[in-house]
Amino acid sequence: MTVKMAGAPSAAAPYDTDVAIVGGGPVGTFLAIMLGKRGKKVTLIERWTEAYGRPRAVTYDHEIARILALLGIDSENDSAINYHDELYYWKDANRENLQIVDWQSTSASGWRVRYWFNQPELELRLTGIADKCPTVTQIRGFEASGMEQDANGVTLTIKRNPIEDPASSETQTIRAKFVVGADGANSFVREALGIENEDKGYFFDWLILDMLPKFDYVASRPGEPAQWQLCDPKRPTTIVPGGPGPVPGGPARRRWEYMVLPHEDPAVLQTEAHAWKLLAPWGLTPENAELERSAVYRFQARWAKEWNKGRCAIAGDAAHLMPPFAGEGMCAGLRDAFALSWRLNGILEGKYGVEVLDSYTTERKEHAKHYINFSQDLGKIICISDPEQAAERDAAMKADLAARGNKPVPTDICQLGPGAWVAEAAHAGELSVQGVVESNGLRDRFDQAVGAGWMVLGLEADPAEALGAERLSQLARIEGRTLRLGKKGTHCDAVDAEGTYAKWLGGIGAKYVLLRPDFYVAATAASADELRRGFDTVIATLALPAQAEAAVA
Repeated sequence: MTVKMAGAPSAAAPYDTDVAIVGGGPVGTFLAIMLGKRGKKVTLIERWTEAYGRPRAVTYDHEIARILALLGIDSENDSAINYHDELYYWKDANRENLQIVDWQSTSASGWRVRYWFNQPELELRLTGIADKCPTVTQIRGFEASGMEQDANGVTLTIKRNPIEDPASSETQTIRAKFVVGADGANSFVREALGIENEDKGYFFDWLILDMLPKFDYVASRPGEPAQWQLCDPKRPTTIVPGGPGPVPGGPARRRWEYMVLPHEDPAVLQTEAHAWKLLAPWGLTPENAELERSAVYRFQARWAKEWNKGRCAIAGDAAHLMPPFAGEGMCAGLRDAFALSWRLNGILEGKYGVEVLDSYTTERKEHAKHYINFSQDLGKIICISDPEQAAERDAAMKADLAARGNKPVPTDICQLGPGAWVAEAAHAGELSVQGVVESNGLRDRFDQAVGAGWMVLGLEADPAEALGAERLSQLARIEGRTLRLGKKGTHCDAVDAEGTYAKWLGGIGAKYVLLRPDFYVAATAASADELRRGFDTVIATLALPAQAEAAVA
């Protein structure tokens, strides 16, 4: 491995690509698409020639559904994605409820709280979209082996993956303006940048069994939830959907996750023979189901201390690892890619200074840490194999559940770390509410009817008038726009068709909201003066170059 900080080549030195992305999984591919859709030249490097065809992640939340909708992937109506109008239950060994989580409602951001999918199918879909981007080049069967960064760009050396082709010594050199490492837990890019991990010392081994029943499993077990957690100290077990099956309209996939107990050998546990023994009590046999995957995974909790250095950044598992108990691992990676995409697009188009990458680290690290800690806390509850400790847990959780009348707990709301948003503004740093609007001849969710990007919304008020000419000019430089929301029959750009925005902004006493390209709230304001102050604060974090400056060389 070669790791160097080189002297600065001339700014006029030729570039092979705008952004080189190491790692062609869902995170790297999504980032490539979001850059390619804006015409950026992207080189996507993936160490494996063929995509990995086994399931890994099986669930994502409403925010990811909202993000995927930008690519035309409708999580409500897609043969590769499904959902269950059902709560998420935690039960003790006697199948009595310990906790109930609301995975049934529609979220404030306009999509269902939880969806289920098959990762190989989603990756195939993303790769197909990337293939149609004329400025995206995919190089498969190569891995990064050297990296030299200077003030003007990064020189990346890649070589044939020796596991796939031991006889080949072929190498290539790629000169890029920026490099992103989406190359997994053992990230070359992270190591090359000398970035250390903050490790919480959390380790649990779990056996993952991905199943293809030949029958409708949920229908065959009346009274049993479709998605639930069995907190039995004899064998903590997760039983959840695995996304649609390979035949449209046919039986859906299912997943079982079993904690490896202290006395057990993971190698023995993951054998096919042992897998069928574990599945027998659930009615699955080699005759009525297919075992797609049996693998023991070590659940870990850690994050990188820095997520960007100079013209390089990391994302996904390269930046963080979390236990899967909240179903947020891949979600966090796609959020990383989305947060990087608007920043890199803006830098390359001369809208922002390179310094805006610093807020990528400060925002995303704290956001991911929240979910890592949350997932670890869930794991502390679930991964109890001592009967006495389990009995204490059960009693405490049942008492808490009874005290609130068995009411399901909502999914949590997470705030970004410090960055391009106003800390003192209500709802700032959080994912924005999304309602149905009527605009441009459409009645749809706001993102689909109006679009995405920097926006200043005014509820029954004109945000353009509130900002004034100078700030409108700044907003135009970052391709932002203003939009007046109102009731049907009033003078407005978009009709608040179901009163969602009136309820949201009215509830926090706000008249204006500044939205970011990643759907997060940058600022809310009750008055024009407050809007102008919030707008100025956010603009300052973007390090806008002098107006005469061209895009990044």
